[in-house]
Amino acid sequence: MQVIIINYLSDRRKRLHELLLTLINKESNFELIEEDSSDLSSSYSEKDTANLSRVIEKNRKIIKRYQSLVRTAVTLDALMDSENEENYKIK
Repeated sequence: MQVIIINYLSDRRKRLHELLLTLINKESNFELIEEDSSDLSSSYSEKDTANLSRVIEKNRKIIKRYQSLVRTAVTLDALMDSENEENYKIK
């Protein structure tokens, strides 16, 4: 029984991974999170603080987009599971 559950979770993870990669490939403007290249040990001027704020805000938006893609993949996987279960029911 435990082996069946482990295999199911492994298969599900692979499906989710494949769905997520497919969704990412469909994105026309997929962005990666930016790294702030300024020296963190120095004191920031007002201009540096504004630039850092922009980088943080942009990264926050990118992370929200990633989360949206993951939620979409999980939802699609759950829908496929429910459709499969419906197809295998004895009527």
